[in-house]
Amino acid sequence: MKRFLLTTLAALSLAVTAAAGPVTFDDGWKQQKFSLFSQNRYGYRGDTLTVQSDGSVSLTYKPLPQADWSAQGASWFWSVSQSVPATNLSRKGGDDRNLALYFVFLPTDRAAAMQGSGLRQLLGDDSVRVLVYVWGGAESRGSMLDSPYLGARGKTVVLRPAGTGQATENVNLARDFGRAFGGRPGALVGIAISADSDDTDSVIAAQVSSLSVQ
Repeated sequence: MKRFLLTTLAALSLAVTAAAGPVTFDDGWKQQKFSLFSQNRYGYRGDTLTVQSDGSVSLTYKPLPQADWSAQGASWFWSVSQSVPATNLSRKGGDDRNLALYFVFLPTDRAAAMQGSGLRQLLGDDSVRVLVYVWGGAESRGSMLDSPYLGARGKTVVLRPAGTGQATENVNLARDFGRAFGGRPGALVGIAISADSDDTDSVIAAQVSSLSVQ
């Protein structure tokens, strides 16, 4: 019996480890421009995404496979060597930030129905919920703000104020989803990353690496 329990626990441990999936920066990412004349420069290098923003704004998005839809957490490393100034992250049109990671959720049945949809279509769906983890602004770590663009469908979670540096993050998506929207998250259908420097006409040099969901 003891041997059976040990074998079962080992199998469960392997299953949990296997559920943690790296999110590779490859050609599965697609840039979404907000203006014909304003876009960032992204470099997709396997484990690392480099970001250059010069008075510009855009985001890049990758849908996640169904195997990752049940993810309850995420981790990554990010660094900023050139930073925008601190801004008001609640102000539409004045909320420049160095980096923002968008975790896009849908109810599981809705996720299946919308599989293959583009980011604009997803963000326009009434059932979508988005957690946006931000390096920027002047708020303290853990502050949760209303999204100036997504209304009730999105919340901004501040992790780092504006400035340079580097850090490793490990976030509990399920806990933050509950704080933001109540209840449990549905399917994590995709991740987007943005840099925003157009309102302050400033420059961002940054990168994200070792992105993983679990």
